[in-house]
Amino acid sequence: MASPEVASALQAIEAASAADKPSQYSALLQHISASSTNLTSDLNAYAQTLLDDSLGIVVLRPLLAAFVEAFRNVEDPDVKIDVGEKVIGLLQSKGAGQYEEQDTQLKLAMADALESNQVQDYRKSAQTLATINLESTQKSVTPDEKAEVWIRIVRCYLEEEDPTSAFTHLNKIKNIIFSVQNKETRLHFHFNQARIYDSQRSFLDAAQAYYTISSEALLDQEERDQALAAALICAVLAPAGPLRGRMLAKLYKDDRAPGLDYYSILEKMFLDRLLSPAEIKAFAATLKPHHLARTADGSTVLDKAVLEHNLLGASKLYNNIGFDQLGELLGVDAEKAEDYAAKMLEQGRLSGYIDQIDRLIFFEGEASGERKTGHAERQVGKELRKWDANVAGLAEEVEKVTTMIQLAYPEFYAAQVVH
Repeated sequence: MASPEVASALQAIEAASAADKPSQYSALLQHISASSTNLTSDLNAYAQTLLDDSLGIVVLRPLLAAFVEAFRNVEDPDVKIDVGEKVIGLLQSKGAGQYEEQDTQLKLAMADALESNQVQDYRKSAQTLATINLESTQKSVTPDEKAEVWIRIVRCYLEEEDPTSAFTHLNKIKNIIFSVQNKETRLHFHFNQARIYDSQRSFLDAAQAYYTISSEALLDQEERDQALAAALICAVLAPAGPLRGRMLAKLYKDDRAPGLDYYSILEKMFLDRLLSPAEIKAFAATLKPHHLARTADGSTVLDKAVLEHNLLGASKLYNNIGFDQLGELLGVDAEKAEDYAAKMLEQGRLSGYIDQIDRLIFFEGEASGERKTGHAERQVGKELRKWDANVAGLAEEVEKVTTMIQLAYPEFYAAQVVH
């Protein structure tokens, strides 16, 4: 309930003539802002009376604009939230379409309060911002203005660990991002896109996005280094295979990479060397919770990434290996080792085939990266054809040497042929 002084003043304004009301409303608002001891109730009562009054749009709009300005200057976030909810509801019932600018400014200020350190209700902030009319018929809303609001919504949902809702609003920005002129807004878009890819465990896409951001001149050096470090982490966690290999190569060849923490892990992965448990344990301590989330088979995202990498590393060391020996090498049982190898073979991330009768896995050079349809089966006579190809290659090299001798020493060559 409003203070007696404010309640009495509002009653007097209601009884005043239409010509005197604007000045009296303005004076009362200044008094409430400067000296009210019950700010929430007084502002709510003021807004209720103002919007219930039979003032015309031309008179009401500047009074509402003055109220919004006073509202934005309120320091207590709890007061802002309580008053904001009340006034937004009143405007909605009165027809917010007639007062879109004031409605928008109220919601932006309320979102500020919801995101403040004392409250930090990012979900409610996102929901409030999402109700702003960005397809206004009263004024033209630029792509930059739309993108700014949507990016803020995306950031709020990411703070709430809700990448699905964030992705919905990010897709809206994708439709207009090429029309956005503000470079900082475009940068925020790419950064939030990287965060969403990261949260959704699309680590390869996230690594590429973070790497692009790490070269952005608008950022200071520390922020670029953080983006590069995030790209390294996501590249390590990405599924092993040719695509990740290209991302690792890009990072490894970057002049800034040696200065990063855990550069040794990047180096080992790029060179297809096996990773030790001690290295992985130290690396895991720096990761975020979703990086260590459990997968369907009970292992963490990091465990799966390391196991697949070591399996790929083993393919560089051996022509073939038994299930039991592979499991021992990877630190898992034979059945799990076979299962991981089969999936990687099927997805084209590993080249070779499995002989389940002899319990052996045969490796065959570089993977294509193309998913195979059906089961990977050993091709009949493959080793013989490989031997034939090697012999043909050797014969070609001998023929080349013979030709070179003939051209350089024709007399010697002719004498050898005669004999």
